[in-house]
Amino acid sequence: MAMMCKNLAMSRVRDQTTHRVAVLVRNGVLPMELGLAHQLFGNATTRSGRPLYTILTCAVTPGMIRTDADFPIYAPHGPEALASADTVIVPSTHEQDEDLKPGGLDEGLAAALDSARDARVASICTGAFVLAAAGLLDGLRATTHWLSSDQFARTFPAVTVDPDVLYVDEGRVLTSAGEAAGIDLCLHMIRRDHGSAVAAAVARRTVVPPHREGGQAQYIQRPVPDAQLTGSTTSASRAWALARLGDPLTLRDLAARDSMSVRTYSRRFREETGLTPMQWITQRRVDRARELLEQTDHTVDRIAAEAGFGTGASLRQHFQATLGVSPGTYRATFRGSVVPPRGTRGDLSTRI
Repeated sequence: MAMMCKNLAMSRVRDQTTHRVAVLVRNGVLPMELGLAHQLFGNATTRSGRPLYTILTCAVTPGMIRTDADFPIYAPHGPEALASADTVIVPSTHEQDEDLKPGGLDEGLAAALDSARDARVASICTGAFVLAAAGLLDGLRATTHWLSSDQFARTFPAVTVDPDVLYVDEGRVLTSAGEAAGIDLCLHMIRRDHGSAVAAAVARRTVVPPHREGGQAQYIQRPVPDAQLTGSTTSASRAWALARLGDPLTLRDLAARDSMSVRTYSRRFREETGLTPMQWITQRRVDRARELLEQTDHTVDRIAAEAGFGTGASLRQHFQATLGVSPGTYRATFRGSVVPPRGTRGDLSTRI
């Protein structure tokens, strides 16, 4: 599971200035990957509506950039934008990425990335080949699209490749799998910067799932199950569990809600979510605890009870294991940056 608040001090955005996100595009860029960065970071705002990010599209040579579609895009900014960026995002291009070797970046691209040495750097899909070729992933864990993971591992033996996850957060450097996983990665960075309520508000505006853990499988065998074909799904028990996170929940209880044996239910649940039932419940309980820490003045013990952890000690243990920080540190960092949804308690009903 990704350490979502690793290096928390680095990820916290300055109070009165917007965080500058530079998206570095190259010929053959996938328009969706460029668009999702603008859409997600561009929708992150304070309570008063002030944008939290400034997004800049840049290239080694500013101007028209070829895409993998039948239209080009225009990059108005050059590599100087990377030098002043707080975050640099490198989308993929199927024209170039898989041909890259260690130290094999052209001089202009290498210099551009070197100028961003103080920035957080993230890749989408095979953009990880660029970060690896620049040496930014040496000695670290990383992921890329599962179809390219074997080649990535062969080409960059200094990188520990995890082909089965949506994204990997190594603090300053982050990598994600395919295009859709880029959405998860961007929301993860927004959540790391401003807390779960801001990220949930962005997800709600763009109508995407608010939170998929980085450790979730890239490829899920039955991502959109059809009850008429499969006989049943686990969605009813997940909805039931979300409304009862504060109660004791057992695997037998969940299986009974969907009229399955425990064995069948466990297998079906993993096929549909990429997680075991108990892993999924723990993640949702951490989500709930984060929301309560951001949006209420409840004590840690009360939050632990409402989220289903039972005791403050248990909550602290799960927070440390999942996020790398204590509940108190998380609250001190993210209180005041939330954008609570009107008339709701935080989007739990969509996390099914």
